[in-house]
Amino acid sequence: MATFQDIFKSSFLERMAAVSMLDMTVSMTLAFLLGLFLFFVYKRSYSGVMYSPSFGMTLIALTLITTLLILAVTTNVVLSLGMVGALSIVRFRTAIKEPMDIAFLFWAIAVGIVLAAGLFPLAVLGSLFIGVVLLAFSNQKAPDSPYILVVHCAGSDQEAQVRALVSSRVRRMSLKSKGVIPGRIELNFEVRLREGDTSFVDDLGVIEGVQQVALVSYNGDYMG
Repeated sequence: MATFQDIFKSSFLERMAAVSMLDMTVSMTLAFLLGLFLFFVYKRSYSGVMYSPSFGMTLIALTLITTLLILAVTTNVVLSLGMVGALSIVRFRTAIKEPMDIAFLFWAIAVGIVLAAGLFPLAVLGSLFIGVVLLAFSNQKAPDSPYILVVHCAGSDQEAQVRALVSSRVRRMSLKSKGVIPGRIELNFEVRLREGDTSFVDDLGVIEGVQQVALVSYNGDYMG
């Protein structure tokens, strides 16, 4: 007659053998390599204002974690139900500022799931196809990229000079915001450059009464 200890040992050994060491090694190795590929594609195709290396590392970690999680879930129905219940109460509140970041997050999760399911060719070839498409489109620079021009000047006379100079040196300009405090006016323009010419920024800096000038590239999503 089997004792509780025998049953426990049997169940434990069965779970240990549920995922072979070879499958686990191959899956986790491919997850790491494809995670690095995602990191590379993200770094090369990033078009936002401030690149975050930590997000690239997150893609590698997410691919590995998803693979590990799905490998465990597929071996035990009870574990899979418990995992669904545990994840249903988790709330992720980190704001995603770049729309493409969401695509990369889903890509990392999808790679982990497909690898854990044993569909190695689909994970590798699918990732290569997605990466080539993203790199191809990211290399096509928009000819009309917007910039934000920030100017701090002393008064209305300097503001008029700034407007006149900028309008004559850029292809298009529009005022996004204007802030006034005693002794200073802050102007934020959206400008479209003429053939990438930024020499007007230097000319603005030498105008008497202009205290600060900054030209910043951005993706068109202005937060006022």
